[in-house]
Amino acid sequence: MKKIGSFFRGAYLGIVLFFMYMPILVMMTMAFTDSRSASRWNGFSLGAFRELFEDSDVKDALIVTLIVAVISAVCSTVIGTATAIGLHSMKKRPRSFVETITQIPMTNPDLVTGISMMLLFSTIGISQQHGILRLIIAHITFNLPYVIFSVMPKLRQSSDMLYEAALDLGCRPIEALWKVVIPDIMPGIVSGALLAFTLSLDDFVISYFTGGSANNLSMLIYSRTKRGVGTEFCALSLIMFAVVGILLLVINLRSIRQEKEAAAQNKKVMRKS
Repeated sequence: MKKIGSFFRGAYLGIVLFFMYMPILVMMTMAFTDSRSASRWNGFSLGAFRELFEDSDVKDALIVTLIVAVISAVCSTVIGTATAIGLHSMKKRPRSFVETITQIPMTNPDLVTGISMMLLFSTIGISQQHGILRLIIAHITFNLPYVIFSVMPKLRQSSDMLYEAALDLGCRPIEALWKVVIPDIMPGIVSGALLAFTLSLDDFVISYFTGGSANNLSMLIYSRTKRGVGTEFCALSLIMFAVVGILLLVINLRSIRQEKEAAAQNKKVMRKS
């Protein structure tokens, strides 16, 4: 029975992984075809990458996408981390209420968020000519909850006694926060920043309603796919997937190394004591 159970668990996992990663493998394969359309294989070629780097519209959209993603990720990480620390210091009942309100943008449909942000910009006078500014504000807004709820678990795992001990040893509150609390919750901060960056790269619906004159990659791909999916976008997706994958690998390896170093340090302390 155990063998049958392990077989079905392995088969289930294999099916899930197949449906998750097979589309990505197909996309990677079509990035190296000689065909201009991603619908069929026509021999090996690097022409899709050459067309990608020669397309001025793609370059402009990529620059806008990276500017918006980097700025919104940095701003939402700073604001979200400060918000999470403030929430963690609140009493239980008001903290639960504020956390519930903070979760609403995560469960709210992107369509509603996009339309509401568009109406907000029209009301306060940020015109469509300021497309990049509109995109940055919108992306910071929908990234904030994800950063907050990436940092909160690390704050709950951390001990408040570390902060109090730093104060007792002569640190000012801001020094204790910067030298003790922030390093302790850094994995959550990095995870939130990476999540905010990838969400900004991926967003289409909110960008479509708020972008105005600015055109990011998702909007450009949407306009181009009306004529069919070109292999240059497979090449672009492959590059983006590789960059995000390398970032995740580096961060995970760094976290594993830090955990091993911390465990080794604890063993040394235990031996000395």
